[in-house]
Amino acid sequence: MSALRLRKDGLTWLETDGELVALDTQASAYLSGNPTATLLWPALVEGTTHDELVETLVGAFDLDRATAKRDVEAFVTDLEARKLLEEPR
Repeated sequence: MSALRLRKDGLTWLETDGELVALDTQASAYLSGNPTATLLWPALVEGTTHDELVETLVGAFDLDRATAKRDVEAFVTDLEARKLLEEPR
């Protein structure tokens, strides 16, 4: 499975007070994220896989793998819809 990575162009972000705040200048959109997004975002900056994201959630929130997998799939689907991920190579 290919790595998931946030696109670098036109996307800036920061974490403040435990909340993710991002600006997509290409879409002129301001985004904020819940604790799950705040946890997963840095891994997506570096490049990660679905499985690594699932394991991160399982460890951080004491979730079962099925729930964590559904959460990751929903999050990644939202990022794809917003065109925030790099195209697979």
